[in-house]
Amino acid sequence: MRVILLGTAAGGGFPQWNCACALCVSDAPPRTQDCVAVSADGEGWYLLNVSPDIRAQILATQALRAGPGPREIPLRGVLLTDAELDHSLGLLLLREAGGLPVWAPDAVLGALSEHFPARSIIDGYGGWEWLPSSDVSIDGLRVSVLPVSDKRPKYARSSTEDGHWVVAYRIEDVETGGVFVYAPCLKSWPDGFDDFTRDAGLVLLDGTFYAPDEMSGATAADAGAQPAMGHLPITGSLAKLRPGPRWAYTHLNNTNPVIDPASPEHAAVLDGGASLPLDGTEYRL
Repeated sequence: MRVILLGTAAGGGFPQWNCACALCVSDAPPRTQDCVAVSADGEGWYLLNVSPDIRAQILATQALRAGPGPREIPLRGVLLTDAELDHSLGLLLLREAGGLPVWAPDAVLGALSEHFPARSIIDGYGGWEWLPSSDVSIDGLRVSVLPVSDKRPKYARSSTEDGHWVVAYRIEDVETGGVFVYAPCLKSWPDGFDDFTRDAGLVLLDGTFYAPDEMSGATAADAGAQPAMGHLPITGSLAKLRPGPRWAYTHLNNTNPVIDPASPEHAAVLDGGASLPLDGTEYRL
């Protein structure tokens, strides 16, 4: 199984266009918005989330480029972890794909119809399927789903839909037994997550914030609002990591000091047994 990190930043990317915090004006390596590509054979690829940067991400990744036929593409489908705009806006940019299956939690499928009408727009281009997230087998990959949060996106606050808005995916290569877990949005360390990540070769974790008070210190934002954003800080997850899997953090906010490779927070993550991979990093499991 090949896993390519197309983007590793939270919404807005890094540096963020509307921010002049110390990090955004630094020389830290840029990052595009969180998105992953996974394949069992290196020919057919599935996207985990679809960022607004997806066009540039595809063009920067040789394995995802069109060909050999003039309209052949290697994309086979999309799995959404949630309905946040930074994870779903890219669907509109894939409208020329000729149709793809999209798996997502029921609440997310509803939001994409009622509040952010991506489904009705894209369906006009034909061939799209909208499927509830479930345990499925696709092209040599066995996918399992774990609900991890009930946090809905801001644009869907008026929704009456309750239930699971955010999921994590466990993807197993049927032939090699390699296991990859993708959990870029964790409100907490959920029940069952230790079992869900057991025997995983790679776990990609929510690294949005390093500490709970981070945004207020970096941008003078309302500190009280941060817990409501639905992201477990790295200080709350790093101690829970156990030997075995390769642990890596993604979905890094532009205020997160780990973005700076010279920061003590970056060093603390490495010392804690995790990594902070850049865009374009590839793993084979």
